Amino acid sequence: MSGAVAVPFLDLAAVHLDLRDDLDVAWKEVLAHGRFIGGPEVAAFEAEFAAHCGVGHGVGVGNGTDALELIMAGLGIGPGDEVIVPGNTFVATVEAVRAVGARPRFVDVRPDTLLADPAAVAAAITRQTAAIVAVHLFGQMADVDALARLASQHGVALIEDAAQAHGARYLGRRPGGWGAGAAFSFYPGKNLGALGDGGAVVSDDAQLIDKIRLLADHGRSPSDRYVHEASGRNSRLDTLQAAALRIKLARLDRMNAARVAVVEQYRRGLPSWCVPVAEDPAAEAVYHLAVVQVPDRPRVTAALDAAGIGWGLHYPVPCHRQPPFAEYADGPLPVVEAAAERILSLPLSPGMTPEQVDLVCEVLHDVPI
Repeated sequence: MSGAVAVPFLDLAAVHLDLRDDLDVAWKEVLAHGRFIGGPEVAAFEAEFAAHCGVGHGVGVGNGTDALELIMAGLGIGPGDEVIVPGNTFVATVEAVRAVGARPRFVDVRPDTLLADPAAVAAAITRQTAAIVAVHLFGQMADVDALARLASQHGVALIEDAAQAHGARYLGRRPGGWGAGAAFSFYPGKNLGALGDGGAVVSDDAQLIDKIRLLADHGRSPSDRYVHEASGRNSRLDTLQAAALRIKLARLDRMNAARVAVVEQYRRGLPSWCVPVAEDPAAEAVYHLAVVQVPDRPRVTAALDAAGIGWGLHYPVPCHRQPPFAEYADGPLPVVEAAAERILSLPLSPGMTPEQVDLVCEVLHDVPI
């Protein structure tokens, strides 16, 4: 197809086309009041997003990585502590652990969902364990019911990495209330994406949220802006991003339903050798990514390229094999390592048409596997 794009991996331009008028109004309102940091839209979004997650409190921060790090810092996790993380996650999860001085302890995942295996987590808990990170990957929540019980039994914190799970549910509950709190990323490609970087923490723990708010604003006292109660940092969600996120939040459930419909069509139309990641019966996935496992990835991606169809890999090099973190690997993670050789992310956008999904499936059916 001479480089033409028949199906983009993610069509953000189309997503924002329908929002343009509302975004223009929000832009003009923020320009009019001029409070680009800490404007009224920030507090409004924090409250609305916390309510959407079904928890009591929220605080906007600079990005999803900061959100994770600030939860750990707010809980007092640091040098000498261990934090359990699945090997199948984006490196930001591990970066946050290292940023507070703790040691990541990698565990394997379930072969069907590619999410943290509670049995592997249980086996990894030691006297140094301070927290378990439940990574909700690809738009599906991990088994937080089992992980929360483990955390409670061993007196450790449960932290939710919900960077890819805006609106997802497990046993009917969204991220944020299963443990200490949930960290979200609003990177533009997320189900709820900003027009740049952004993040948030939501929790039922008001004291934790207050601590994170203080740390994220240079440790500034809430009662005297010239007094800094702690050595903090600068990690604030700016007003323009909050204004855009409020507009998108009102449409999030509808956009997620469109993603689910695309993946359901994929499941009906894909060849038998192209196996989608399973959905846990207790979960309601929102499909940030349409991840499948294939037997010959180079051949499959070559066919997609030839047809002008976008694709991605999430993630071909597991965290415990990345150079900065290899020293923390306690041994092989067989499921993670096998999946890394086979995973492939197919095109997925809320505005993707049935015809586009059919084209992807037709191209895959023609691959000689």
